[in-house]
Amino acid sequence: MPINITMPALSPTMEEGNLAKWLVKEGDTVKSGDVIAEIETDKATMEVEAVDEGVVAKLVVPAGTEAVKVNAVIAILAVDGEDVGAAAAGGGADAPKADAAPAPKAEAAPSPAAEAPVAAAPAPAAAPAAQGERVFSSPLARRLAKEAGLDIKLISGSGPRGRVVKSDVEKAVSTGGAKPAAAAAPAAAPQAAAAAPLAKGMSEDAVLKLFEPGSYELVPHDGMRKTIAKRLQESKQTIPHFYVSVDCELDALLALRAQLNDAAPRKDSAPAYKLSVNDMVIKALALALRDVPDANVSWTDQNMVKHKHADVGVAVSIPGGLITPIIRSAELKSLSAISNEMKDLGARAKSRKLKPEEYQGGTTAVSNMGMMGVKNFAAVVNPPHATILAVGAGEERVVVKNKQMVIAQVMTVTLSTDHRCVDGALGAELLGAFKRYIENPMGMLV
Repeated sequence: MPINITMPALSPTMEEGNLAKWLVKEGDTVKSGDVIAEIETDKATMEVEAVDEGVVAKLVVPAGTEAVKVNAVIAILAVDGEDVGAAAAGGGADAPKADAAPAPKAEAAPSPAAEAPVAAAPAPAAAPAAQGERVFSSPLARRLAKEAGLDIKLISGSGPRGRVVKSDVEKAVSTGGAKPAAAAAPAAAPQAAAAAPLAKGMSEDAVLKLFEPGSYELVPHDGMRKTIAKRLQESKQTIPHFYVSVDCELDALLALRAQLNDAAPRKDSAPAYKLSVNDMVIKALALALRDVPDANVSWTDQNMVKHKHADVGVAVSIPGGLITPIIRSAELKSLSAISNEMKDLGARAKSRKLKPEEYQGGTTAVSNMGMMGVKNFAAVVNPPHATILAVGAGEERVVVKNKQMVIAQVMTVTLSTDHRCVDGALGAELLGAFKRYIENPMGMLV
């Protein structure tokens, strides 16, 4: 019996992904554990391994296909001794295809009275939806309609319960059977605005009217940018932010860093580690959360989630956005271990090779823009975190010591907190503990 290979759920929240590349072709023999494809999520490219052994009978979903639903059949495997042609013809019948999705739930379906005539009708395609009615369509069909400037509501659907699928859009494009979406936009806009859970910015039409035609180009949002926009908009609308800033002197830390790097053992003619200021910031924040455990929390409407370890996410800039790989239990790790782990995570983050468990979760985060010359800034809390530390550049400043003006290396850090669970006094206590470790860095070694 042929085996269906389906789109895997690479994280608990994944609903769809892009099939970036096939690493096998039809007729290839695969074994359990062989890498057969690369799947793109919003922030990472993941390798998919075969679970079973057999011959690739059919690649159902072509490479480069976007928005493939989780559990949709993407390939068919013929088991040992099975006819490949028969497997390709018989496999996949029981599973949803990449361009289709299961029928809508009962509560979203038409009433039984309206449904009965449709079930008895011999016509394969449903009539276009009336103004204001919900339109059932596949994600791929919606994307193609948008790219072609067509109104999805005016396209007749041939899928289950009148669902609009890819072939319906292609037919409408070739025949000109659907009016441009812009023509129906004014009437549909109030309904869309009412259904939106978050406040929307200016519409694209409104923005483009402000600029001369030909003076701009439109760059579609990719999955990462959409995710960043959604999460940060939710954060600013749901989390009451509170900010605490403090200046930290770096002279002792820089001296200790130089001493530790000079003492690093050699491995294959290269030092076993090379500490950065950011590595020491991660360690200091983790130890501060250990010392002030009431700040190492996450908010839910039912409970305060108190974490037993400080899992520190570190914002890494990558093309098109950013990602926050996590140093787990950072309070228990040595500076050299944090440094080497961060180098590995940072390199794989830039090539989008992180696993979901390496960037999802965490109990706090560090965003360091000091290397870009930024003096100070305030970062946005990324739930489920309750805190994030914004780190500015270290610079020479005049400070007063023993009633004398002296020059010291100083950096400004700003702690953003979720005021629902980290009050001002608690945030100040956490930042005070962080400052002590930065200015007395030997405490991080004991």
